[in-house]
Amino acid sequence: MSGLLGQKIGMTSVYNEHGDLVPVSVIKAGPCKVVSVRTKDKDGYFALQLGFGEKKEKRTSKPILGQFKKKELSPSLVLKEFKFPPESEFKVGDELNLSMFSEGEKIKVRSRSKGKGFQGVMRRHGFGGVGGTTHGQSDRLRAPGSIGASSYPSRVFKGQRMAGRKGFENVTISNLKIHKIIPEQNLILIRGAVPGAINSIVELLKR
Repeated sequence: MSGLLGQKIGMTSVYNEHGDLVPVSVIKAGPCKVVSVRTKDKDGYFALQLGFGEKKEKRTSKPILGQFKKKELSPSLVLKEFKFPPESEFKVGDELNLSMFSEGEKIKVRSRSKGKGFQGVMRRHGFGGVGGTTHGQSDRLRAPGSIGASSYPSRVFKGQRMAGRKGFENVTISNLKIHKIIPEQNLILIRGAVPGAINSIVELLKR
């Protein structure tokens, strides 16, 4: 599955050919340079390791910096592998851009969702709360209630819905439609919402 790395810029609205206002996510995708080529003979599979963005040398570890200097490349901010067909003729140093996508095409988008921090059961799982405000009950309105039986099985079942960290998970959304491509600015407009906060790294995957 071939793809490209990008950075989420934000959301806006544009008009389509029918005059309807369409919400879109704006992503700066590429250009991504080929940092390494995985081959069937050497690695057991065929893939391309793509680099996106720029990173200062002083903020790059010496082993990683040595690999870039050996290939005469500047350090990349993000490295990610994408499967490409074996007949693809790419070599280290090549650049991939938005030319692999077309307007109207449906793609997969993968990113890390926004982190919401530690949340209670009402916000995290949609609990309705326990009881009302009668009978002197003042501190149980947003409580989870009972979390299990007493005598048997005398334990809390795995997966019990409780308070905890919400968000900051890898999320993949399929069948998102490309509304428009602006190649001169490396921008791609995708209809609908894309997971992740502003400036987060996004993977664009061909289906």
